[in-house]
Amino acid sequence: MTVETSLITADEFEAYIHKPEHAERHLELIHGEIIEDMPTEEHGMIVSNIHGHLWTHVRAHKVGRVVVEVRRKADDYNVRLPDVDFTSNARLQDRQGDEQVVRQGPVSQMPDLAVEVQSPGQSDKLMSDKADFYLANGTRLVWLVYPRKRLVEVRTIDDRQLLSGDERLTGGDVLPEFSMTVDDVFEGVDDLNPSD
Repeated sequence: MTVETSLITADEFEAYIHKPEHAERHLELIHGEIIEDMPTEEHGMIVSNIHGHLWTHVRAHKVGRVVVEVRRKADDYNVRLPDVDFTSNARLQDRQGDEQVVRQGPVSQMPDLAVEVQSPGQSDKLMSDKADFYLANGTRLVWLVYPRKRLVEVRTIDDRQLLSGDERLTGGDVLPEFSMTVDDVFEGVDDLNPSD
């Protein structure tokens, strides 16, 4: 859902989201427009499943940092909010000066892996556009998760795969040795509405 229709800069966006009336809102800046997302419990469970598997792997192998919903500034008109993302140690070392851990404002670097989980109201086109944007701005791997279809689309700059069921979602060159099944992504979600 578009919140503002005139072009907003990243600095104006930061001022906007820090107003008390916007504190609890889930906002990002996409091509100069403030967009609001409305995550659900299902969305949160899927994000938690993915984050949990990634966090366990990253912690065990000490290969970088995995986070949830961290604002990422790509340019003056884009502050993106991947649901989950991973940045390798090598990319973390490329950061300038005090940006080893950003404590205020957005991170000025795209992650190596960005994960977007489709929320109700988000179109497939918006999801695809998000993947294209991440890949055009330095992200090497994108996972687009489609809860209604029980699919995960894996995107790189030159490849696209659709995975489902017990097919394995891997980290490719970005996170070697990492894998989880698509069923793992959706674990517990069907318990939200058990069938009689």
